[in-house]
Amino acid sequence: MEKRVYQVWKGSNKFCFGGRLILGPDAKSLLVTLALITVPVVIFCIFVAWHLRHAHQFASYNAGYAILVMAIIFTIFVLALLLLTSTRDPGIVPRNSHPPEEEFRFESGGRQTPGLQFPRTKDVMVNGFPVRVKYCDTCMLYRPPRCSHCSICNNCVDRFDHHCPWVGQCIGLRNYRYFFFFVSSATLLCIFVFAISAFYVKVLMNENHYSVWRAIKDSPASVILMAYCFISLWFVGGLTGFHLYLISTNQTTYENFRYRTDSRLNVYNRGCLSNFAEVFCTKIKPSRNNFRSIVQEEAPTPPPPRTTPENETIDDSSADRRIKVEDESDLGGDMLQISQRHNIEDIDADIRSRGSNVHHNSSEGDSNVGSDYHTPPIRAEIRHASWERSQSWEISPDVLQKDAHEG
Repeated sequence: MEKRVYQVWKGSNKFCFGGRLILGPDAKSLLVTLALITVPVVIFCIFVAWHLRHAHQFASYNAGYAILVMAIIFTIFVLALLLLTSTRDPGIVPRNSHPPEEEFRFESGGRQTPGLQFPRTKDVMVNGFPVRVKYCDTCMLYRPPRCSHCSICNNCVDRFDHHCPWVGQCIGLRNYRYFFFFVSSATLLCIFVFAISAFYVKVLMNENHYSVWRAIKDSPASVILMAYCFISLWFVGGLTGFHLYLISTNQTTYENFRYRTDSRLNVYNRGCLSNFAEVFCTKIKPSRNNFRSIVQEEAPTPPPPRTTPENETIDDSSADRRIKVEDESDLGGDMLQISQRHNIEDIDADIRSRGSNVHHNSSEGDSNVGSDYHTPPIRAEIRHASWERSQSWEISPDVLQKDAHEG
């Protein structure tokens, strides 16, 4: 049965509605955030806004209804921004199924040594300045500039800002704008509820000639809402101010916390106005992932061509008849390299890396290892060997006698 991308997704994300919505692994925290917004607003509408419908100050034109309608519309707007932030692709960079082969470095003879020769970093140019990017072992790709791997979602995210537990999603290139609008709108909603709740206490004092304490006792919900909004403002209001600073300097939260002590040049800062235009006026890039598409079976990648000493390229698909000869030749060279190692641990590692057990004559093996610093390099010759069903190489006796004679 054919599977879709979201069904075999290697990240830690959760999907809803057949892959149409993508959430973070901590999506349950989104329910907490929804409750923190909706419950206070419901209390406000029932115990404050509803009683202000026929207040003396709003007697004409029934203006008191506007407060109730405004609170409901504003809350729906904030919740929509929250869902847009938490249920869309934040800018996930698709994984590779294998390391980028064009980055492999080759030894003479065309043999790959990715464990030793694969570069871990490389430099790319950004706005005329070199920026070092790192290789991600999990996603098997070089991360684009400003990209980072989120350990919670287990994805590389373009222009990674941070992983927000309150929305249960990474904040990156494709949802940062909605995240900022959500935080700033939540700040305005707190100010609105706080101001109207304080106004309702004032209305009770004026219309009923109550003292402050009597008005508070008459409407405890107003005081509770004022305290709640005051505390919330320290969080969402401070977050809004912090991100205004980040946008004006074209930084991400990750960059600010990691590089704040470094005196490095911010190559992304193009001026305050241009930085704001980049965040709010540019078109959001489409997602690089189609989570509902059918998984395509990837064709096996052919091995890289071998290079002869005469720099002639030989296609492996057309040289099947020479495989055994080349393998025996490679084995001879490998045995020569092993015999010339200066460290016994290097020998063990080299043998294990080839996936086969090399059986040496014990006396000759000891003499080769112990004489590394006293004997000149041995001339490389093609060794004759046989490949047994037990998956091990046995060196023919005539080769061992020849080595002993030359030694």
